[in-house]
Parts: sequence; C-alpha cells; structure tokens
Amino acid sequence: MTGTVYRSTGSWYEVKSHENQQFYNCRIKGKFRIQGIKSTNPVAVGDIVEFDIEQKGDEEVGIIHDIHDRVNYIIRKSVNLSKQTHIIAANVDQVFLLVTLNNPPTYTSFIDRFLAAAQAYDIPVVLLFNKVDTYSDDQQEVTIDPETGEEVTTMTELDQVRYLMFMYKSIGYECLAISAQTGKNIDQLKKLMKGKTSMFAGHSGAGKSSTANAIEPQLDLKTKIISEQHKQGQHTTTFAQMFDLELDGRLIDTPGIKGFGIVDMEPEEIGDYFKEIFALKQNCKFNNCLHVEEPKCAVKEAVENGEIFESRYQSYLSMITGEDDQHYRVDKYQN
Repeated sequence: MTGTVYRSTGSWYEVKSHENQQFYNCRIKGKFRIQGIKSTNPVAVGDIVEFDIEQKGDEEVGIIHDIHDRVNYIIRKSVNLSKQTHIIAANVDQVFLLVTLNNPPTYTSFIDRFLAAAQAYDIPVVLLFNKVDTYSDDQQEVTIDPETGEEVTTMTELDQVRYLMFMYKSIGYECLAISAQTGKNIDQLKKLMKGKTSMFAGHSGAGKSSTANAIEPQLDLKTKIISEQHKQGQHTTTFAQMFDLELDGRLIDTPGIKGFGIVDMEPEEIGDYFKEIFALKQNCKFNNCLHVEEPKCAVKEAVENGEIFESRYQSYLSMITGEDDQHYRVDKYQN
C-alpha cells in the first residue's frame, strides 16, 4: 500500500493510505537503520511511503519498506546529537515561520538561518508576525549612546514589527501581521493555505498551536502560557503532526525550535541562499568571493551603502564561520 506519513513519534508512524483513506500505525523495516542514514528520523511527516499490513493479534500493523523520493524537506542539526540531523517535515508546499518580538523573542539570526535552509530547497516561506495585539505603540524614548554620544531613539514594539516586515518584504519575503487571539488577518492566512500542504514553524510559545486553532477550532491543539521567568514557551507539540483541513489543505504542526543549525552547506554556497547577496555576487571582482575580506566586493559595498541590511549580513557571517545563532535584533535606530 502507498500512504502519507501524518505523525511520527520516533518509533511509530501514523500513515494515511492513499487507497482507502484509512490510518495505520506503522513501524519501519530494520534496513532503514543501516543504510547510512544520518538523520535521527529516517521517515518524516509528509513522506510518501510504501507499506505492508501484518496481523498482530487483533491489530493490523503496517511495516514501512520503502520511501518515495522527496520533493523537498526542512532539515536542521539534531539538538542532542550534533553530528546527526533531524528532518522536520518533507514534501511541503510552503512554510509559515511564526515570529514574536517577545514572549518569546525571535531574533533575526534565527529567522535568517531558517530562511536560508528553506531557500536551499526552493521552499517558499511566509513570515507570520504573531501577537500584534499585545505590542505597544507608546511614545518613543530618546537616549544617549554611551560609546558615541549620539542620540538614539528606541523603537516602540509596533515600530519594530513594522521595520522587520519592511526589511523582509524588501528582500522578497511575504509577511503578514496576525493575532491568533483577536483573529487579525486569519482569513487572509486561510486563503494562503487553501489547497496546499503548509508547515508551521517557530519557537515554543510563538503561537503555532494557537494559530492552528484560530484557523480551524475543531483541531483543539494544546497551548500553554509563556514562562515569565525565561520568556520561553513550553513544548506543547512533542512530535510533528499533519492535519487535514476543511479549507482544502493540510497543516503540519511542529515542535518548537530553540535554535536552527544549518546542514550540508559549504561556506561558498551560503550566500546563494540569501536572496540579496545572490543578486549581487556576479558584481564581485572574484568569482569565489566570500564577501568577508576580499577587495572590490559588491556585497560589502552594498552593506556599507545600506543596500543590504546589517542584521542580514551579520547572520550570513555567523553562518559561514560556523558560529552559533547570535542574538541580533533591530530594536533601535539613530536620528
């Protein structure tokens, strides 16, 4: 039988048969564990698999014996096993990355790493700026930078959202400000999801499950409040899981991601996954320019001229040097 993996617990897989639309609990044949697969999960949600049915007492159990070639997938370094990788989901039409300013904070380094990983497999990403109903638009504060002595105006929270949306839109990414609590722009989100297999990603507490419930209340996914002490969400989704939606689409809800380690990217190719860097690389003096210390580098000139955002360039540098995510977020600007 042929089916699609809807849920993975690491050892068991819930597979929906293409033939009869029924769900079967399946396990994988042992050979998958000895084929040199470096990922912690040889079978991922979204995979199309071949499986046979075996009778185990009163229960029918599926045995997965083959995986169809993947159109694409989202992959990152395994959190606990740094030499291994973890495939978050496969065969997705688009990803919605939920971004929050605080409770919990989402930094541009995390966003940029995720965007680069998706770009590597030509997976469209829409940035969902969630919880906009909770952000203030109070009077801006003017302070003095102790190092330069210049006046610095601190952005309001809504200013920060507007700026980040402006930045990523100018690069070429679709952005949408939403509120799962008030329903702001949820109808627009539904239109984007119609007829497609979509994946929700983001930090724990960013509102993935709440947004899914706002789209389709009958899903009734569990949600939890943010830890006030650490401003982080508690993991409510333990395993990735796919749901059929009444709006004629499918949603893959994923566990919260703290960091996003890139996989199988050589330093010289990382710039290709930054849209604005890729667009300028042909203007560099050297074909193998890494845009770090080389002379007559069009990318560095663009950064200096303000044509490439500083936070994006810093994310790029951290990725080619192999550094961990840096907590870099635009929250102030100079007069």
